[in-house]
Amino acid sequence: MEGTLVDGTVQVGADAKQRFHDARGYGRMRDSTIVELAPVEAAHLLARGDLETVIIDASSSAGETASVDDVNTTPHIGASDTSGPHSADDSSTYHVGFRGFLAYTDAARQFAVYKDLRDRGFYLSPARSSWPGVDPAVGNQIDFIVYPRGMGPHDDEVAHQIRVIGERETVSMSALGDVVLAVVDEDGELTYFETNSNSAFHEVISHDEDNTDSKDIDLSEINDNQTIQDQSSLPADLSADVIHDRVVCYDATDSLYDENFYGQRLFGRNADTGPIQFSLIEAAYLAQQGVIAVDTATIVAIGRDVEGERFDRRLRVYAALRNHDTVPKSGFKFGADFRVYRTFDGIDSLDHSTDLIRVCQTDMKIYPRDLSLDIRLAGGVRKRMVFALTPANGDIHWLSVARLTL
Repeated sequence: MEGTLVDGTVQVGADAKQRFHDARGYGRMRDSTIVELAPVEAAHLLARGDLETVIIDASSSAGETASVDDVNTTPHIGASDTSGPHSADDSSTYHVGFRGFLAYTDAARQFAVYKDLRDRGFYLSPARSSWPGVDPAVGNQIDFIVYPRGMGPHDDEVAHQIRVIGERETVSMSALGDVVLAVVDEDGELTYFETNSNSAFHEVISHDEDNTDSKDIDLSEINDNQTIQDQSSLPADLSADVIHDRVVCYDATDSLYDENFYGQRLFGRNADTGPIQFSLIEAAYLAQQGVIAVDTATIVAIGRDVEGERFDRRLRVYAALRNHDTVPKSGFKFGADFRVYRTFDGIDSLDHSTDLIRVCQTDMKIYPRDLSLDIRLAGGVRKRMVFALTPANGDIHWLSVARLTL
């Protein structure tokens, strides 16, 4: 059986409807007898031997990624692979097999992912407008729609939306969320990353098995004047000293440290008493809440001198987490901005932190290698990796990313 490349799809007749479309979920019906296949679907059928060749008409195939001349210089593989004119009278029409078709469509990465998912027992559709099961709103950020095992394009249920990239490409953080990133590395190995986004921190990580005690947190529009946490248990107007890049407080230290985990004991982790040293982020938040008698603007100015505008974004994230009864602390030892304790009942019963937070600008671009490093480190210490995206409008968008085993 052979197909013909027409306007970006491969059209197949004969018994293709029964063999490919009805039985195995390939393509869409152009009419009652012709099945239209996306190029990656056609490549998969060529690789399996279900299609022998694809006919390419060079005079009507404008817009493809390789020229027919390029394909003709490449030997083809497969029992029916031939290069050259389809007939002696038609020098612009060519039969190509798997090798030639893959080169012509430049679809090696997409093919690798498509075949892997098919081999795992999934039906999937290329994310093309008007393709079966594809929401027209997915745009060009998605390559494949994957259906639950045992289901197909017409069952109205989607398991995953897949975006395919190579390890040397960057991806914008704003393009992630509710999508599975399929990374094809230089060896052709595949790694899948599940990304989930929400304006609520605990909604993002709610599917985590350990998240049974977490509370829903609306983190939109946190600003300097917004206070959600009950501050009645905290003291007020405590005297404190600004010393270079930290603030030291000598009063009410049990309430601040032992009961609410603000700061660290100046005399060391084993000290039961003594002054508390706060980071500039903690101090700015406590000054904002009226807990310490230090001008908030003074602390913020020092913070901006130390790390520029990033200080404001980190303070926004810290405030959002504190205002909703989680405890953020420095994530430096884990290579992150914050580590987060979702529950805290006192310093004497301190459990392990559950999440690592990295604060990013919404339009930041990241290499898959760096994303993988963050996720691997978080997983190695049994924590979840969460990115706090901070657009200019003051919102916070939370994006959790984790390895996905299909």
